[in-house]
Amino acid sequence: MATRQTLMRAVRVFEFGGPEVLKLQLDVAVPIPKDNQVLIKVHACGVNPVETYIRSGTYSRKPLLPYTPGSDVAGVIEAVGDNASAFKKGDRVFTSSTISGGYAEYALAADHTVYKLPEKLDFKQGAAIGIPYFTAYRALIHSARVKAGESVLVHGASGGVGLAACQIARAYGLKVLGTAGTEEGQKVVLQNGAHEVFNHREVNYIDKIKTYVGEKGIDVIIEMLANVNLSKDLSLLSQGGRVIVVGNRGTIEINPRDIMIKESSIIGVTLFATTKEEFQQYAAALQAGMEIGWLKPVIGSQYPLEKVAQAHENIIHGSGATGKMILLL
Repeated sequence: MATRQTLMRAVRVFEFGGPEVLKLQLDVAVPIPKDNQVLIKVHACGVNPVETYIRSGTYSRKPLLPYTPGSDVAGVIEAVGDNASAFKKGDRVFTSSTISGGYAEYALAADHTVYKLPEKLDFKQGAAIGIPYFTAYRALIHSARVKAGESVLVHGASGGVGLAACQIARAYGLKVLGTAGTEEGQKVVLQNGAHEVFNHREVNYIDKIKTYVGEKGIDVIIEMLANVNLSKDLSLLSQGGRVIVVGNRGTIEINPRDIMIKESSIIGVTLFATTKEEFQQYAAALQAGMEIGWLKPVIGSQYPLEKVAQAHENIIHGSGATGKMILLL
């Protein structure tokens, strides 16, 4: 189905590099959905750290150039392919992936990566679900195999994935601890499922956590910055505890004896390894969270499409994120 508007604004990347390679173009062709694809009129798009790694060319997955970044859009179905029967024009939706890229006025997506957005959530919140919530769910349920009653520390809890992890962990009956680097961040973490929060900028915050949890230690740590925290994490774990590495920006030295003594594990997580069936399973759980009300994305800084380079700069170099960064269209 052709749409009436044939050209749109979209961010294009023609070469890998710094934020300056993000080019806003005004004359990009609006894609046309085929088969199981849908075309979404984008109202908001989430910005994720992984998009900066891909843009810089340092990530293991390199898209073919030129490309439009962005996977987490929320908006309204504009047109559907011949075999995309689950959706119709006008449906409010969000995505966990796009085909054509989300930093654009229109985005093409496969229908199995598109989900209905309940009326109680706005488009900004819809754009904050994709990577953060699916990653947090995979980390906690699939990788850590958490059980109700266990303790979890979300190390870096005030960003998009961190707050999602706090909400999910609390809903699943865990004892939730979080860290944040600002007063505002700590407040938001407590408001979104954490029983206790610690300031990871304080020199002795690890000692405070140890005192709080006692000799048993922590069963699961969701780690957002492994190159800084992994060694500390190993000292906090319980017998058989596990660190789930969600984010990392460099190398770190650890003492493997810390793992041996406690028979603990370090497990990596990437959403890109998730199967279609797993996505459907996670989506069912998250959809329930939206209906019941425990899944409530917290929105952080918001940027117009023109300021996309600034957004990419700030998500990596900004001090202490609170909530999810969003592009508004």
